Amino acid sequence: MHEISLCQSALELIEQQAQNHGAQRVTAVWIEIGVLSCVEESALAFCFESVCRHTVAEGCQLHLSYRNARAWCWDCSQEVAVTRHDAPCPVCSGHRLRIEGGDSLQIKQMEVE
Repeated sequence: MHEISLCQSALELIEQQAQNHGAQRVTAVWIEIGVLSCVEESALAFCFESVCRHTVAEGCQLHLSYRNARAWCWDCSQEVAVTRHDAPCPVCSGHRLRIEGGDSLQIKQMEVE
């Protein structure tokens, strides 16, 4: 379960930004997950709540969104969006794709008091 280490790293960034901006409390966090990141949404939510206990982010709302991966199809010379590692090209159904990205997790926004 790598979600716990992802949440611990995210919390470090959240606390640092809260401190830098003089925030007393973080009320909401928006995180974008790459569809190829192998992150389990329910596990991430559970771990996030756990690591935030007794911190400036305790009880904050977690908002999750997903970002498709981009890929270059060598068969039709198109840049396409993919949602799985084994997905065919949505344009030509080819399987010669060079996948770029889609495995990241980013804090996109925070709401603070």
